[in-house]
Amino acid sequence: MFKKRNFIILAVFLFFIKPMYSQCAMCKAVVETGDVSMAEGVNNGITYLMVFPYILIDTLFFVIYRYQKKAKN
Repeated sequence: MFKKRNFIILAVFLFFIKPMYSQCAMCKAVVETGDVSMAEGVNNGITYLMVFPYILIDTLFFVIYRYQKKAKN
């Protein structure tokens, strides 16, 4: 059962990998223009957007840890 499901998930992922890779045409065009400050801005924006999900997940795990620690006592 799980092997079949994992195979289907892998097949779907491999089937859609090319369309997923090609979704950022505008970012690629901006970076390829050769403007270093624009490329740094794009990289900083990506980093900025990437940080918040990690902060939210870390906060969630911390709250769960504190709740379980309090429940044991």
